Amino acid sequence: MRPEVPTITVVIPALDDAEMLRRSLGDLATQLRPADEIIVVDNGSTDDTAAVARAAGARVLEQPVRGIWPAAATGYDAATGDIIARIDADSRPPVDWLLHIEAEFVDAPEIGVLTGPGVFYDGNPFVAGLGQVLYIGGYFWSMEIWLGHPPIFGSNFAMRREVWADARSRVHRDLREVHDDLDLAFHLDPGVIVRYDERLTVGISARPFSTWHGFGRRLSWAFGTLWMHLPEESPWRRRAARRRWREEHAEDATGAVA
Repeated sequence: MRPEVPTITVVIPALDDAEMLRRSLGDLATQLRPADEIIVVDNGSTDDTAAVARAAGARVLEQPVRGIWPAAATGYDAATGDIIARIDADSRPPVDWLLHIEAEFVDAPEIGVLTGPGVFYDGNPFVAGLGQVLYIGGYFWSMEIWLGHPPIFGSNFAMRREVWADARSRVHRDLREVHDDLDLAFHLDPGVIVRYDERLTVGISARPFSTWHGFGRRLSWAFGTLWMHLPEESPWRRRAARRRWREEHAEDATGAVA
């Protein structure tokens, strides 16, 4: 018996990014496995962002509270798909992006969240190279050590809708200067399996790293997000919580067998 094919909603937070969004939605229109629903959350744009989204057939939601977290959370709340996938307005998903996501969730029903890296497609080659190694690579390496599982990369991930339903009341969704993807990773249930797949790539813009100010701002968000979760979400406490979860569920399984 073939496993049931899940529906997929793609959520895109956007702010004054009409032209980039037009290209991103164009990439989604050519997917080998089309999205069942595309939600663009207009975060108070003054350009044609909303009009571009509607012209591409996307569902447009308004979120006047500025910030990636408020905008992204609005989209996640409204998503109707079994799987909620996320990119940014300047992301360039390859033609097999959604097909890859569907295949992994169907083949591995134990996965709760699937994520992969971003690859810079523009900007100064030197700056993009540094961002690739230090920011993207450093993020996945260091945060996996801290979290005890792969971190979530906000420009390229997908989660089961029930994962969001469980975490939505715990995340800091109303705060602006917070790394939404890292905050979400901190508040997943200990039993949620996060899989990192280096083959699941998405093109991302190097614009945020084109200036030292932009780079520094994102670093400050990262450190601020880590600080606000201490000491409750320290690495040793997280490992202890995951160990307790495994022991409790092992006992449940033993009892069920008996």
